[in-house]
Amino acid sequence: MGRDFALYLASRFFTATAAMMLRAAVAWHVFALSHSAFHLGLIGLVQFVPVLTLMLLGGAMADTYDRRRMMIAAQVVPLAGAGLLVVATRRDIVSLPVLYTAVGLAGIAWAFDSPARAALLPTLVPREAFPRAVTIAATNQALAFATGPVVCGWMIAAAGIASAYALQAAMIVASLIALLCLRAPRRASAGGAVTLGAIVDALRFVRRHQVVLGCMTLDMLAVIFGGAAALLPIYATDILHVGARGYGILASSLEVGALLMSAVLTVLPPMRRAGPALLAAVAVYGIATIVFGLSRSFPLSVLAYMTVGMADQVSVVMRSTAIQLSTPDRLRGRVSGVNMIFIGASNQLGAAESGFVAALTSATVSVVSGGVACLVVLAAVAAALPRLRAYRTDEAADASLTAGEA
Repeated sequence: MGRDFALYLASRFFTATAAMMLRAAVAWHVFALSHSAFHLGLIGLVQFVPVLTLMLLGGAMADTYDRRRMMIAAQVVPLAGAGLLVVATRRDIVSLPVLYTAVGLAGIAWAFDSPARAALLPTLVPREAFPRAVTIAATNQALAFATGPVVCGWMIAAAGIASAYALQAAMIVASLIALLCLRAPRRASAGGAVTLGAIVDALRFVRRHQVVLGCMTLDMLAVIFGGAAALLPIYATDILHVGARGYGILASSLEVGALLMSAVLTVLPPMRRAGPALLAAVAVYGIATIVFGLSRSFPLSVLAYMTVGMADQVSVVMRSTAIQLSTPDRLRGRVSGVNMIFIGASNQLGAAESGFVAALTSATVSVVSGGVACLVVLAAVAAALPRLRAYRTDEAADASLTAGEA
């Protein structure tokens, strides 16, 4: 699909790999220092605060300023955080506040990078090729998400935690090189000033568009309750007894499942009945989460978590296609910002919810009850949003004309 699309994918791969390495390494490091489920949950809360406070601003800036330059500037922040962790770890002065600071810096960068990156993709390919481009981009991201944790686990076991942070920094540098070579198309809407009214316009669009709002809401609530990622160090160390290498395999198994599903979706024709496919995928996600929570067999745990990833990948592709094709380019940055708040809430608040519930009860109770809650949320959303149940991707071409739907 062209040179610039390939550079976009390269940059995304390196950025996502670095982000997953940071997430896995910090989770392992925090648990090694604290042996506390509460502190694992706190990681998610630290990541979410910048998303909640800055993401709408980042989305408005992505509709106002050059998106490629925004991405370049944003990547400098986690690069600084990785450098901080390398120095602190090698000098043996690392502490929980230092780890949380690095996580917070990554959250700040994500608040500006993500809406710019999401809004840039539709401008790099023809509209008729966009559903296929989303699938390819999702496959690329799944490959990165699978690579990051397993490489992190092997690096920690072979050379220590500081080496994992150093490799994360190298990945960010590679992403910056790809962005510097990318020629983003000029937009007539670029320039001007960021205003509160521009942000309100995006919120109004999301509120009035039932399919877009439904996709965001379902993702947020299902993952908040159904996520188990924050508790993987406990499962690897205290429940399954598989150590750092097993932790890396377990953490990457979700993304391996996502990668396998992406390969299937790439070969198959694009799904037209996206609404029913999305709802079915969330149901599988919740059931597989329950199986993972109850399992005491490492192979079964890996298989269950892979299934979670496969279901989540179907959801990712369906939601991304619906949201991006339903949104006009002038609003894409801001709507992507709103979407990233929902995603941030699902991932980071989900991590916090898992950790806090586990601290009060146990890791098993936290994961299993979360899977059950995911299924309850699915039933409620499906009942409340009939247009989401019936949504087809071939309706997307007209969606921007129906922004005023109730």
